[in-house]
Amino acid sequence: MSATGIRLHAPAPGWSLDADIVVVGSGVAGLTAALRCSAAGLKTVVVTKARLDDGSTRWAQGGIAAALGEGDTPEQHQDDTLVAGAGLCDEEAVRILVTEGPDAVRRLIETGAHFDTGPKGTIELTREGGHHRRRIAHAGGDATGAEISRALVEAVRARGIPTVENALVLDLLTDADGRTAGVSLHVMGEGQHDGVGAVHAPAVVLATGGMGQVFSATTNPSVSTGDGVALALRAGAEVSDLEFVQFHPTVLFLGADAEGQQPLVSEAVRGEGAHLVDADGVRFMAGQHELAELAPRDIVAKGIMRRMQEQGAEHMYLDARHFGAEMWEKRFPTILAACRAHGIDPVTEPIPVAPAAHYASGGVRTDPHGRTTVPGLYACGEVACTGVHGANRLASNSLLEGLVYAERIAADIASRHAENALHARVPHPVAQPEIPTHPLLPPEARFAIQRVMTEGAGVLRSAASLTEAAARLARIHAEAAGALAEDGKTAEPGVDTWETTNLLCVARVLVAAAQRREETRGCHWREDHADRDDEAWRRHIVVRLNPDRTLAAHTTATPDFPPTRPSPQEK
Repeated sequence: MSATGIRLHAPAPGWSLDADIVVVGSGVAGLTAALRCSAAGLKTVVVTKARLDDGSTRWAQGGIAAALGEGDTPEQHQDDTLVAGAGLCDEEAVRILVTEGPDAVRRLIETGAHFDTGPKGTIELTREGGHHRRRIAHAGGDATGAEISRALVEAVRARGIPTVENALVLDLLTDADGRTAGVSLHVMGEGQHDGVGAVHAPAVVLATGGMGQVFSATTNPSVSTGDGVALALRAGAEVSDLEFVQFHPTVLFLGADAEGQQPLVSEAVRGEGAHLVDADGVRFMAGQHELAELAPRDIVAKGIMRRMQEQGAEHMYLDARHFGAEMWEKRFPTILAACRAHGIDPVTEPIPVAPAAHYASGGVRTDPHGRTTVPGLYACGEVACTGVHGANRLASNSLLEGLVYAERIAADIASRHAENALHARVPHPVAQPEIPTHPLLPPEARFAIQRVMTEGAGVLRSAASLTEAAARLARIHAEAAGALAEDGKTAEPGVDTWETTNLLCVARVLVAAAQRREETRGCHWREDHADRDDEAWRRHIVVRLNPDRTLAAHTTATPDFPPTRPSPQEK
């Protein structure tokens, strides 16, 4: 059953553009896809929610993982990835990532990205959690994402690829047969386009990033409100593994009531020898895992939370005073500046840290070519679930995944274009009812959703906490639906209400999947089911949205994803 009848309540589009492909998002995944498609002769349009360089990529501090060092191999990188993924990685997806990754990084360098190099001109490599070798390439010390973003933005502008900035994507447009025909979007502010419009294209690439803003405290920028996952769900696409939200272990603690984007203290700081300690200076990760502070992120986050519970503390500390001022200033200038801006000097004192929502390992389900279950709709980067990350992303695999799978999407679309299989499609008309069929949430509901998710579906989860979270989310939806049913009123269409409605959509799916998975695996930690249960749960939870906005969830029979079953026109 398709959910394509669901649309965000919005004015009818007042303007339109035509293209072969529209890319939604301007991080490493989106811009790489756009550059490759444009190079293949495709008329490409990039739509992004803020400015071109304002996505999650620019905030990536640590780097990009690939087997580039002497003695390192794709097989070793694959082994580390599979271990971190806790039995749920798709092995073929991981093999693609690690074997195609090194050349993809080299092509990124050819595009103009400059990585830090040593005296002999070779790329400097560091370690992060879960890696048994130094294989993380970095730039500007701890400004890797900013450098990658700079290079890709410059390349996009140099090619003259049309871009629509400050645009919130609303819904997928489809033709009468349910195939992709473009997107509707709302441009915020003045410019060539303003208000609600449409980009008509037979192929759409979602590269919208994460959904960290569903929690009160996150490392994600304010634009990360799950818009891509919500759009895909409304379009009838399947999402998977949404319960696996990675909480970064070391986020600068700004107080128990801190909300919104929090400063990240990169895992690379631990990779260079920083220690996690409690208030008494005790290294509590030693002995918990062979890699101690460099264990996979889920293990470190749990170790911090356990110590906090034991001691009744609000945070732990990251001690890197032994680095000295020179190393801090050269290797981690961004983190040093962020800490000092908040009154903490890492050169002379330990940094207070606590876990915060960081990365969605799940997302819109795709095949090895980035194709979703909706014909013509592709996804890559954090919005996608390629199967690479399993139950827990290995550090610095995210930039690489965006890079590798964006290239694969572009190759697939270019192949279809060469076969004359990319035809313009006329969007199936959707009536604009005077009274909306589905409610929009008021902006203030955003904070209620974030509190519900932080309290009930954060690092520590249980049947009781998830049941309460599901009930509270259901009440938020019911109140809006009740008001609509009683007097035909809903919140006014606008960026705040659309974002809040998207957040509720992804929150409901996340909680439903977390309730269903009665085990602890990777970054999904159930206090009432403390053990990993491979016999019952080494499989994926796949969710779709019904036309009445109820959820249809099922569990796969094996750890392998079923095919996305593209239509004959897509093959």
